[in-house]
Amino acid sequence: MAISTPRNSASASGSASGSGSAGQGGSGLLGRALAGFGLPGPRREQHVLSADQLGAVNLPVGGDGVLVGTEGDGKPAVLGLFRPRPYHVVLVGGVWTAQLIALRAAATGARVAVETGRGQAWGPVAQAAGGGQPCMTVHPLGRLGPQGASVAGPVLVIRDAGPRPARTRLSAAPWQAMLTLLPYLADGADRLLSQADLVGVQRVAPQEASQIAHVLDLPAQEEAALPNLGDGVTLWTNRRSRAFVQGGPTSSEAQVLGQARRVD
Repeated sequence: MAISTPRNSASASGSASGSGSAGQGGSGLLGRALAGFGLPGPRREQHVLSADQLGAVNLPVGGDGVLVGTEGDGKPAVLGLFRPRPYHVVLVGGVWTAQLIALRAAATGARVAVETGRGQAWGPVAQAAGGGQPCMTVHPLGRLGPQGASVAGPVLVIRDAGPRPARTRLSAAPWQAMLTLLPYLADGADRLLSQADLVGVQRVAPQEASQIAHVLDLPAQEEAALPNLGDGVTLWTNRRSRAFVQGGPTSSEAQVLGQARRVD
């Protein structure tokens, strides 16, 4: 910031030599500086709104999270994964979508920890995440420990442990979301679906669609759509809303993941 100087520099110089009253701690600019307040900076108008003008100020609230695609009307679909409470997501679908979510969560600054029995599928994704920064780690099944999530360091834990994931001592926690990937439904799936905060469903068999619709109370129209979903399309649903979302990779993501696919 530029510092203003007195208009009459000769007068200020004379005061500094002791001939003016400011040199004795007076009320002039130099006296102000000697008193420890410094010289005044440039004058600017204050930014003040009247009560009538406040309505014109709009701030985006609630739109933060991980972008997973677009809805049918073209609006971006965003998952708010990181919250000050535990948050559990179940995805009945392919590893491609889970890997896309992992890459985009890492791009927001979150750490991603993957527990999987197919490390060869996740290793290249972990290397590509974060531009070389160690923001995604891959762990064998049963070997994932506490992650120390915080508001400044949120964590996404992805469990890619098959259709019957074993119980784990690591659970969702504040600022630590957990995503459980189910390639298809098996014993125990009803419990996971009913307890999840958010469920994603990709193309499934008709009998699986019927089971999911029963657990999640889906309308008949959406049940009928599930066996015919295209690659990359996911029905995201919670207790309040549902949306079909088309997910697709950017050019850089496609170099790592390839194009969207349901079958691994």
